[in-house]
Amino acid sequence: MLTIRRLTKKFDSFTAVDDIDLDVNPGEMLALLGPSGCGKTTTLRMIAGLARPTSGDIEYEGRPFVSTTRRIHLPPEKRNIGMVFQSYALWPHMTVFDNVGYPLRLRRVKSSEIRTRVQAVLDLIGLGALAGQTVPQLSGGQQQRVALARALVYEPSLMLFDEPFSNLDAQLRAQMRIELKALRKKVHMTGLFVTHDQIEALSLADRVAIMRLGKIEQLGAPIEVYRTPATRFVRDFLGKVINLHGKVRSTAANGEIAVDIDGLSGGPVLAKAAAGVSLKPGDKAEVSIRPEYAEVLREPRGSAANVVAGTIEDLLFTGDGFETRTRIGDGTILLQLSADGAWREGQNIALHLRQDAVTAWPLGGQ
Repeated sequence: MLTIRRLTKKFDSFTAVDDIDLDVNPGEMLALLGPSGCGKTTTLRMIAGLARPTSGDIEYEGRPFVSTTRRIHLPPEKRNIGMVFQSYALWPHMTVFDNVGYPLRLRRVKSSEIRTRVQAVLDLIGLGALAGQTVPQLSGGQQQRVALARALVYEPSLMLFDEPFSNLDAQLRAQMRIELKALRKKVHMTGLFVTHDQIEALSLADRVAIMRLGKIEQLGAPIEVYRTPATRFVRDFLGKVINLHGKVRSTAANGEIAVDIDGLSGGPVLAKAAAGVSLKPGDKAEVSIRPEYAEVLREPRGSAANVVAGTIEDLLFTGDGFETRTRIGDGTILLQLSADGAWREGQNIALHLRQDAVTAWPLGGQ
C-alpha cells in the first residue's frame, strides 16, 4: 500500500535518514521505533509531505507522493493522510465538535454531513457527550482522543502517529494503548506509528522497524525482533537483557556453545550462537538472556551448567519488587527481584539461565 525506496534526508552534512526502503501493507500498523535522533520522525514527516526528501521515492497505492528524480512532491493536503501529533495541535478556543469538524469544513463538506460524521466519530471514541466543551476543559487523555477523532473524521486511507502518547502519564498511556488497539478492530486502518516507547511498539504494531543512525537496523514482527534480535543494538535497546562476559570453552556440532563466565568457577553457560555469529574456542564472548528466562535461586546449586552465582550489592524497593545491582563474577548486572522475598544487600543468590533462551555474541562489535 505504501512503498518507500532509497529515501534519504540530509541537513547540510548530517544525514538524518539514510537510504531506507520500507513497505506498509493494507490494514497494517507498522511502528518506527528507535532512540531520539535516529530518523523516525523525519521519515514520518516526509511521508506526510511536511519535509522534502533529499532523494528517494514514496508511493501510496501506486500513486507517487514523492519522486526526486521526476521532481514530484505532492503537497500534504493532496495525500489523504490523517496525522496525530505529539502536541495534539488542537485549537483551544474551539469546541470539541469544531476541532473535529475542521478538516471537513476545509474540504467544503455540507454542514448536515459534517454534523453526522463528527458525531459518529466522537461516539466511536467515547466523547459524544463532550462535543460542546472546549479543549482546556478536557483531560490530557480526552484531548488525545479529540486529536485522533479529527484525523479519522475525513476517512483518510493512511494514518500517521507521531509519538501521540508521549505527553501522557504512564497510566493514561496504558489506557490509550488499549483504546487504540480496540479502535483498530472497529475501523480499517493502515498506519505508521512513530515512538521511542518499546511497549507501545510491541503492543500496537503488526511489524516493528527499529531505526538507528538513519537506517533500519531490523524489521519484523514484534515477537521476532524481541526474541531473535539481529544486532547487539536491537538486543540491548528492545526490552531488558542480562549480559555476562566470558570465554568460549568449546563448541559442539549441534551449535551448542559452552562459555566460562569471567571470574566464576564451576560449570559453563551453554548457549546457542546469535544469528549470523560464528565463535570458536578461546574467543571472548558475551552471553545474553532476557530476565524472564532467568530463574532466581536463593541458594546456589553447586557447579551445575547454566547456574551462575551472584551477590546482591545494592537493593532498591520499587513497590512491586526490588531493583538490584548484583555482582556475578567480574561483572555486575541489573536484576529485578520479587516483592515477596526477604532480600538483603550482601546476600548470595544464583541464577538459572534457561538454555534455549541464552545466546552467545562476540565481545565487542555491533
